[in-house]
Amino acid sequence: MAENSSETSGSVHRRCFTHSPVERNTSAGVGASKWIRLNVGGTYFLTTRQTLCRDPKSFLYRLSQADPELDSDKDETGAYLIDRDPTYFGPVLNYLRHGKLVLNRDLAEEGVLEEAEFYNITSLIKLLKDKIRERDCKTSQVPVKHVYRVLQCQEEELTQMVSTMSDGWKFEQLVSIGSSYNYGNEDQAEFLCVVSKELHNQSYGTNSEPSEKAKILQERGSRM
Repeated sequence: MAENSSETSGSVHRRCFTHSPVERNTSAGVGASKWIRLNVGGTYFLTTRQTLCRDPKSFLYRLSQADPELDSDKDETGAYLIDRDPTYFGPVLNYLRHGKLVLNRDLAEEGVLEEAEFYNITSLIKLLKDKIRERDCKTSQVPVKHVYRVLQCQEEELTQMVSTMSDGWKFEQLVSIGSSYNYGNEDQAEFLCVVSKELHNQSYGTNSEPSEKAKILQERGSRM
């Protein structure tokens, strides 16, 4: 008489539970699904679903949740295709990982801001705009440098000299140095005219050719 496959020893029942192949595959799929592969402009990024879900309103959140209204394609490796610049995506992804904005010196905040706005990561957008505003404010507070010139001229030349003063030059001071010679019965007074010009963070004396009005100032300055 063949034994029954189910044995009873006293009141204890022993049973062996096994998972079907379908159940095993489903369990394995759940573990693997926490990792997501992205193909951003030809560069691959591997991250977790949890990282992409940091901002529930972002494009990456919708992508990680397989939003049916989001038209997303995958390449032959199964990575989501995103037609954006991978150089600026790195800081965006790292921000989602640890909540800090880390930029290399050769990366402009404006470039990362463009990506943050595309992915609609609101906290990162605000952070970048604040950093750009702070940077621009510091730049505007840099002391302006000036270059000064002292021009010598006669009284009759003052009007012409002032009218030709352009290209950023402005009048600072006029100093009388007395009379130099007689013209007819009248003394001709001589003056020193001090003018200045802002450098705008550029070294004075660039390779560009001076304009005609600037040349007039240079010629008058050579008399000293």
